[in-house]
Amino acid sequence: MFFDGYGYHGTSFEQTYRCFPASFIEKPQIESGDKIIMPPSALDRLASLHIDYPMLFELRNDAAERISHCGVLEFIAEEGMIYMPYWMMENMLLQEGDIVRVKNMTLPKGTYVKLQPHTKDFLDISNPKAILETTLRNFSCLTTGDSIMVAYNNKKYYIDIIETKPANAISIIETDCEVDFAPPLDYKEPERPIAPVLPSKATQVEDASAEAEPKFSPFTGVGRRLDGKTLLHQPQPISSSGAKDKRLDAATRNAQPSAGSSSQSNTRQTQGKLVFGSNVNRTTSKETPKKEAAKESKQEQPPKTEEPKFQPFSGKKYSLRG
Repeated sequence: MFFDGYGYHGTSFEQTYRCFPASFIEKPQIESGDKIIMPPSALDRLASLHIDYPMLFELRNDAAERISHCGVLEFIAEEGMIYMPYWMMENMLLQEGDIVRVKNMTLPKGTYVKLQPHTKDFLDISNPKAILETTLRNFSCLTTGDSIMVAYNNKKYYIDIIETKPANAISIIETDCEVDFAPPLDYKEPERPIAPVLPSKATQVEDASAEAEPKFSPFTGVGRRLDGKTLLHQPQPISSSGAKDKRLDAATRNAQPSAGSSSQSNTRQTQGKLVFGSNVNRTTSKETPKKEAAKESKQEQPPKTEEPKFQPFSGKKYSLRG
């Protein structure tokens, strides 16, 4: 191993540079990947060391304690300077001219990475996985905690690296890596509408059967005589709603005795018997309630028209002789 003024140690490379965005040298293609541009002296030192290819580096901002990883695109930068993608400078909290430490690294091949878009607009792309696969071809490695930028259709989409396996920094060059997506940062779950409480099928069937069943209406038929003769007057049909009220009224009218009947019952009461429900002198009526009811029914019945009686042998006489 050996050490010189540039900070090279045998098989390792480590040097500090001042960083500037790639727009200083008019290299817009550098913004779509994670590769930096280093000075030619770095290539001379790296060529003399026994390092692994492709070349991968660790970027460290000691002032903010931020670490990331990258590849190298070209060695055409001015001495003591490197050019970086602007999104990478934002990740590491670097400004133009800040000091950054560059060290060569060997990273394991990645097997799994979990990504989280900043906005849900990225999921509105017709095929986001295909766009992401095309963009990651320009990347050499991924670091947990970084935010990469995906440019598509004149728009920039930022995606966070949530998790990487088998290490916090992985190489994605010539490897099969499983990609998983987390919900976007601005994603909100839709509110579930409160479903109205619907009646069960059993109650619906009961309600339908109750509505379909006809209600009972008493005394709504037509009166007829047993002898087939016509009635003098047709009784009015009584509705079910007012049937109870009319029956109660009739019962109260029948229960109240008339003045004449009360006077007759008072005169006909006998001594030595207890009568419940009678007037003040508590005497018993000789006539039973059944007879009184029969009398009242006879009084209420309309007078019957007398029909001609059948008289036998009342026809004309005829002789056989003529």
